[in-house]
Amino acid sequence: MIEPHAPARPGASPWTGPARLPVRPGTGRFLVLVCVFVCAACGLVYELELVAFASYLIGDSVTQASVVLSVMVFAMGIGSLAAKRLRWHAAAGFGAIETVLALVGGCSAMALYAVFAWTGGWGGVWALGPRCLLVAFSLAIGLLIGAEVPLLMELIQRIRRQDAGGAVADLFAADYVGALVGGLAFPFLLLPFLGQLTGALLTGTVNVVAGGALVLGLFRRDLTHRARWTLLVAGLVVLGVLASAVALAGDFERAARRAVYGRDVRVALQTDVQEVVLAGGTHGRPLDLFLDGRLRVGGRDERRYHEALVHPAMTGSHARVLILGGGDGLAAREVLRYGGVRGVDVVELDGGLLALARRDPGLSALNGHAYDDPRVHPTTADALTWLRGAPEAAYDVVIADLPDPGITASTKLYSQEFYGLARRVLAPGGRLVVHAGPVATRPRAFWTVAATLRAAGFATAPYRVLGHDSGFPAGPDRSAGASRAPHDWGFLLATPAPSAPHLTLNPSDPHPRTLTQPALTADERAAARTRIGGLTASTLVHPRY
Repeated sequence: MIEPHAPARPGASPWTGPARLPVRPGTGRFLVLVCVFVCAACGLVYELELVAFASYLIGDSVTQASVVLSVMVFAMGIGSLAAKRLRWHAAAGFGAIETVLALVGGCSAMALYAVFAWTGGWGGVWALGPRCLLVAFSLAIGLLIGAEVPLLMELIQRIRRQDAGGAVADLFAADYVGALVGGLAFPFLLLPFLGQLTGALLTGTVNVVAGGALVLGLFRRDLTHRARWTLLVAGLVVLGVLASAVALAGDFERAARRAVYGRDVRVALQTDVQEVVLAGGTHGRPLDLFLDGRLRVGGRDERRYHEALVHPAMTGSHARVLILGGGDGLAAREVLRYGGVRGVDVVELDGGLLALARRDPGLSALNGHAYDDPRVHPTTADALTWLRGAPEAAYDVVIADLPDPGITASTKLYSQEFYGLARRVLAPGGRLVVHAGPVATRPRAFWTVAATLRAAGFATAPYRVLGHDSGFPAGPDRSAGASRAPHDWGFLLATPAPSAPHLTLNPSDPHPRTLTQPALTADERAAARTRIGGLTASTLVHPRY
């Protein structure tokens, strides 16, 4: 074992000999492992930030997570190899890497959001540039994270030599525990309390402080006078940039929201489930509801959508109605127009959206104050989990007002198992209606939903309704807004086989305002013309969307 203050070998570089520490070797070793822990936590937060932003801005969370994580892991390997050249100047090299990593990782979320907001989104001619920026950030952050490990290994060995296996075990233990803390802090602390932008910036601040404290405090004697001042000034500049960005994050986010959603944004909140944005809805302006950046309720088209979703399913018995999703209360509004309705159960995953539908003046006025009706009973729960404990044959009508099947988080709600549970809660002669995504732009997904319903024991009738609003796509792909295909919604009315459902409207009141029987018949024929045969049902273990 080489003592920490023993003279270096003749001819050896002063940066490869034992470290000259201001503290005892045991304390120094502990401080290095603490820095490993902090840097690992910060590194995983950067990774999760990129995955979250890629999923939010582009869509299809599985694909985006795969791209980001695979590029980062590849880059970490390259960074680790490249860092071998810095081992002779491990302290200075580690300080420089942490300074750059804090700046790049801390500002990555803000840069991606700026590109999304001010370059027209992720579709059209801008599609390549933003995606390249995402890959570039993944590559850069991965290179810098990968370079940390060899340099930290060199530093910890210079404090006290030990066998390679023991040093690796200690280093990786601190690294993996730090990654655990970072992985848990992101969804439970940073995202709900600070948001993605401020959370990333504060993570960068912690990163540069930890790296700077280790190098300029513990290993300062290993640095030249010039290197110490260079690292100190660079760290202070990065801290100044990050602190300024934190101070301006609120104004930046409001400006970016106006660029994305227009100037009528009234409410923007991050619930436990998603980002909810309300635009308009006052002074005669139409209300738009965005969930995670996707237009869920369009002011001019929401009535067309909800009337097409609800009214064909209400022909027949409809005393007991179950709405899966639909936390905005707009499907419940249409159901309550029928006098024979005795009870409406709404199962919505996002309790924040339910609260907003009650108290926001624009949204509550639009849903006709549906949640003030004593017949409506909202529940905050996952629809699949809730159905597993629901009573059998309890409902005459089940309305699945759920996000597009192509959105990864929603695929389980379009599975054969899910529809089997929905069939179990239907009373004899009951009807299930499903929003199955756009027909014109995603016919394969639409007809996969139909095949899945048939596999669960339903007979189906397809139909679609054209919308008038343009701009934000309702589906999983942000670039869908650039498509020339008509904007539409596809629906499937289902009844337990073998009896096939008939698409008819209730001959008595209430009459839909936008939907007529001739139009519904024409919409059924239009959807049928897009039929794709031979598709396999989607299941929980093998999603097909």
